[in-house]
Amino acid sequence: MMKSKSTTIALGMLALVATLAACQKKDDMTGKGPAEKAGAQIDSVAAKAGEEVNKAGEKMGQEVNKAGEKVGQAMQDAGKQIEQKAQEAQK
Repeated sequence: MMKSKSTTIALGMLALVATLAACQKKDDMTGKGPAEKAGAQIDSVAAKAGEEVNKAGEKMGQEVNKAGEKVGQAMQDAGKQIEQKAQEAQK
């Protein structure tokens, strides 16, 4: 499941990069050669993609923390049940 989330996020960011590259303002490109234009677009897209990667990483970290908390709580609950069954067995 984690792999499919990662794949989905990667595909979404790739689509975002392509979309952002297509949305470049025309005013920024006047008077520049093709290499300069391509470089400016790459810089812009890379910066925005980096921001999106950071956001996705933060969200994944939060989800991992939530999952860890749930596992910890489940382990505590299981431990309490084991203790309770052990005390009942001793009676």
